[in-house]
Amino acid sequence: MITADTVVYIACVYLSAWLIFGIAAMPTDLTSLSVIAVLIAIPITWLMGLYRSIVRYMGIDLFIAGTKSTLIAAALIGTVAWITNVIADPARWAIVFWALSLIFIVGCRFLARLFLNQRNTQRERVIVYGAGDGGARLTAALFAGHDYLPVALVDDDVNVQGKRVCGIEVYSPSEIDSLIRVTDSSGVLLAIPSASRRRRRAVLERLSELPVRVQTIPEVSDLVAGHARVDDIRDVDVEDLLGRDAVPPDAELLGASIAGKRVMVTGAGGSIGSELCRQIIQLRPRTLVLFEISEYALYNINMELSQQIESQGLDCELVALLGSVNNQDRVQEVLETFRVNTVYHAAAYKHVPVVEHNLLEGLQNNIIGTLSAAKAAVEANVDTFVLVSTDKAVSPTSVMGATKRFAEMVLQALQDKYGSTRFCMVRFGNVLASSGSVVPLFREQIRQGGPVTVTHREIIRYFMTIPEAAQLVIQAGGMAEGGDVFVLDMGKPVKIQNLARSMISLMGLTVRDEDNPDGDIEIQYTGLRPAEKLYEELLIGNNVSGTRHPRIMRAREDYLDIESLNVLVGELKMAAQQRDRNRAREILLDSVSGYEPSNAIEDLVWVRQNARATAESSENVIDITTRRA
Repeated sequence: MITADTVVYIACVYLSAWLIFGIAAMPTDLTSLSVIAVLIAIPITWLMGLYRSIVRYMGIDLFIAGTKSTLIAAALIGTVAWITNVIADPARWAIVFWALSLIFIVGCRFLARLFLNQRNTQRERVIVYGAGDGGARLTAALFAGHDYLPVALVDDDVNVQGKRVCGIEVYSPSEIDSLIRVTDSSGVLLAIPSASRRRRRAVLERLSELPVRVQTIPEVSDLVAGHARVDDIRDVDVEDLLGRDAVPPDAELLGASIAGKRVMVTGAGGSIGSELCRQIIQLRPRTLVLFEISEYALYNINMELSQQIESQGLDCELVALLGSVNNQDRVQEVLETFRVNTVYHAAAYKHVPVVEHNLLEGLQNNIIGTLSAAKAAVEANVDTFVLVSTDKAVSPTSVMGATKRFAEMVLQALQDKYGSTRFCMVRFGNVLASSGSVVPLFREQIRQGGPVTVTHREIIRYFMTIPEAAQLVIQAGGMAEGGDVFVLDMGKPVKIQNLARSMISLMGLTVRDEDNPDGDIEIQYTGLRPAEKLYEELLIGNNVSGTRHPRIMRAREDYLDIESLNVLVGELKMAAQQRDRNRAREILLDSVSGYEPSNAIEDLVWVRQNARATAESSENVIDITTRRA
């Protein structure tokens, strides 16, 4: 670089003189002026840091440093030329020398940067979708990197189409198919961080039809908060594909049961429980009690929230406690000790097949555990108790759904008897990326090369992001009057088969089927699992009304009185103590309206015991027959 700059400065000495004086009147002693120029300009260029900068990553700092160094050098060289009278009219010459040296010094480095960035043929050629601020910053960052080479930009705005951003031409989205073929691009990077979810979804639906991998940069909120950089490229989240524009939260509802109060979350380490804790901590409660049966999950959420409190300077007492909701004494002890005002009950067994295979444990945790926690709340004079429920509680076909509906009836019955505590429940469908969601499973199956397993071609589900679900649960709790069943607006249901196909396409792969036998990923249909439904519902009957929040509805549903409920709970406890799965299921069938299981008892212990008993019976019959013979 020093050698190149030496040549540049000498050339600028002669070019400046030629431009001012012409070839006929060129000064005769330009050699000495060239030596002076080099001896002055090179040290100044060194001091300005131009030899310490890595050319590949130079940006606007190159122009600033180049302007300063050439301006100072031209002024000093012009002064020396004037003192020594080496050249006539040194002021005009110095101005021309400065302009030429700036052009050459900066221009040579930009050319070198362009050459160095282009020469890496191993970089993945990509198209950037979005020519705004996010697209421009991403393109500049990619040029300076080693992984991607931007070859074209695409934008919906007709005002920027045909123009250039960072030296790359901007095209219309209608041309993206031909651009992929012409540029041999293998991916599209979505750079519209400030776009609404609706627009992102429309763009992704269009891009999912193309034979390229689609990736994206973080949303503008993460960029502004400093949680991510513009070049943090990641795979498209399913939230982008299925998500909808969030409704601004009602600040009054958010803080109604939390701000300045003592709050406890059961199941605080789970998918929904942990997100509830993250949002609750931002609403400035006086105390947040994390109640969790899993030591590992409790440790993780406690560490995360402790760091959050420290970094943001939040004034909140954080208490992490181990315990089971089945232990009423332990729950009541915690509620009374920390004088809890609001409880969010997210502790539950929620995986349909797992609960189906562990019937009595699901019953114990989801029903008896909810009853124990609710009674403890009454004894501790808790103001509000919010149950996180599920759409599978409506016309259930599974043990999980039946136990969650029974848990709802527990709170409804307790509300009639105890008026001091407001009980309510919030019912919603699947949450994206939770521990029970198909989304992480599909993503991992695709990364492993397939197959992607879908239970049925026609199966559909409602989806909601975890943050939106938690935010709506908190707001619903703020509207509780007592005995409320709140139902969240889940939007349009999604066909799981279509979800799998979209995820495969957006990762740049194709579906292998009869129409495309050479595709990358096969979709296998495994059949419905025990107790699994094709369609989920959110309402029992049609008695539903709106609330002050557009995505929260209030349902009116029948339930049992406290005396009848106590009898059923007593029978359930007896069945659990006697390990009688058959009796437990009969009680659920008699008490939960609409419960119509589609399978026999699938409890694994029960099945093995019956199989062993049948085998032993057969052996006895054979033995008796043999002895008779």
